[in-house]
Amino acid sequence: MELNSIQPAAGAKHATRRVGRGIGSGLGKTAGRGHKGQKSRSGGFHKVGFEGGQMPLQRRLPKRGFKSTQLKYNAEVTLSALDRLGLGEVDLLALKKAGVVGQLARVVKVIKSGSLTKAVKLTGIGATAGARAAIEAVGGSVA
Repeated sequence: MELNSIQPAAGAKHATRRVGRGIGSGLGKTAGRGHKGQKSRSGGFHKVGFEGGQMPLQRRLPKRGFKSTQLKYNAEVTLSALDRLGLGEVDLLALKKAGVVGQLARVVKVIKSGSLTKAVKLTGIGATAGARAAIEAVGGSVA
């Protein structure tokens, strides 16, 4: 085998369709574009969602809702997740290392979901009223 004799497999390549090259080609005259109209002309296309000047659907519908970009910096931790960690002292860095919260998290709050069996000392982490009561009930503290 030589480099100059390498060829693609039979049927792997297709000849490009040459339009507008006479009647015999089967794609002469209108070149597969039909007769007249915007789509038959060069440059005759419009942006997605354009409805011929009529007010487009996405502008007819009312605007609704809002999603804050700050949400990615907030995180929640459940009591059962704290219990699974098995650490005596928990701070933001420990939670990030364990993969309980995302790396972008800045504000973390413990919520009352599940149960806690070991005493845990929270530093720099918030807690809901119910979660605080559950933590203090097993001898932990929230700072």
